[in-house]
Amino acid sequence: MAYAVKDLLRLEVVPALGCTEPVAIALAASAASSLLPEPWQRLELWLDPNVYKNGLAVSIPGTDGLSGLDLAAALGASCGLPERKLEVLAEVDGDCVAAAREAAASGRVEVTLLPDVRGLHVRARAISANHEAEAFIEGLHDNIVALSLDGKEVESPLIVPGCTPGGSSRIDDLENWLKTLSLRELVALLDQLDDEDLDFLQQGVDMNIALAEQGLKFGMGLGVGKTLERLVRQQLIKKDMILAARMLTSSASDARMAGAPLPAMSSGGSGNHGLTAILTIWAVKDYLDVTPRQVLEAVALSHVITAYVKAHTGRLSAVCGCSVAAGAGATAGVTHLLGGDVRHIAGAIKNLMEDLAGIICDGAKAGCSLKLATAAGTAVQAALFSLQGVNVHFTDGIIGQSPEDTMRNVGTLSTEGMIATDRTILNIMLEKKFTDV
Repeated sequence: MAYAVKDLLRLEVVPALGCTEPVAIALAASAASSLLPEPWQRLELWLDPNVYKNGLAVSIPGTDGLSGLDLAAALGASCGLPERKLEVLAEVDGDCVAAAREAAASGRVEVTLLPDVRGLHVRARAISANHEAEAFIEGLHDNIVALSLDGKEVESPLIVPGCTPGGSSRIDDLENWLKTLSLRELVALLDQLDDEDLDFLQQGVDMNIALAEQGLKFGMGLGVGKTLERLVRQQLIKKDMILAARMLTSSASDARMAGAPLPAMSSGGSGNHGLTAILTIWAVKDYLDVTPRQVLEAVALSHVITAYVKAHTGRLSAVCGCSVAAGAGATAGVTHLLGGDVRHIAGAIKNLMEDLAGIICDGAKAGCSLKLATAAGTAVQAALFSLQGVNVHFTDGIIGQSPEDTMRNVGTLSTEGMIATDRTILNIMLEKKFTDV
């Protein structure tokens, strides 16, 4: 089946309030508890290693910086809006946080790690005095594939049409289609963009800019973006398009990782991917003589390439997707915006992969802002280098003859070569004591 760019944007680019791993946990718990005819008393969750890893330490929106897998579940079950999908926690308030903290602290939420499960897997069971309900999310953060009450399957609009546990989804079909395309064909998808698509892309820009403005104004989280801005004011560093991309992108991540109650427009299943894919290009545009349509076309290309790389690496892995997936998307978009052709885009992607392929994902947390700053700056540099004739040769390391080969090689590194690394990262994190509630 062939897809259009509109299909890709609707499936891969969606609003998300908060880090998508604790949000997926909250969504599953919310969906399960919504089936109960009486208040829930206990929650049980089963998580794959990557959701577990990414949800451990990142702040949850509306909680004033609190974090925790059990807290995310309790928040979802107590006041989540499952019909809002990745914005399930949009109406979290102080009373809800207090109730969720009490539930987590009293041991009413049990979280189990499934160490041998591959792929995104979130199963939640909500138990009341006389009933129990389950929700199962698989493959994608908002992909509810099954609901049940007292052991009987429940039909619900919350279940993604056509999805069953262990079966294929539209996103699987989309990714299989993407893998058949060449870089030239991926770039050609831009010809399909219509006014509706451009309006949607602008909405994503506006969402992510709002997060960046929040981070720059208040110095939230680690304060990477705010610190870069301060260094510029003190004339300790100079602002150019590379630094502008680093500043804008990291400030948005600062706000998001600190739990700012603002949605991000995600890309490839990740809000931080969306920040990298969009804001890198938005920062660069201020240094160029380009039209609004050209900027949004570059953003669209960034989403397309991000999705292509994610099709090879998987949704979650030990490799930092903001670096190799959204970074590849961003450098492709920047190169396109700078007037480069497919040959230049190919060179930029190779340059970026050679530079950033070794960056690990050690969970979602405030420090992600540092990695987004690196990804954004390197994306701009890789584009500039390619346009100046600097291109990594295919004899170097994992770089392939073509950009497609290179992106496939990164996928192989991620899905086959980093399995032990992923387990080691999680083990190191589990040795630390997280006390958030």
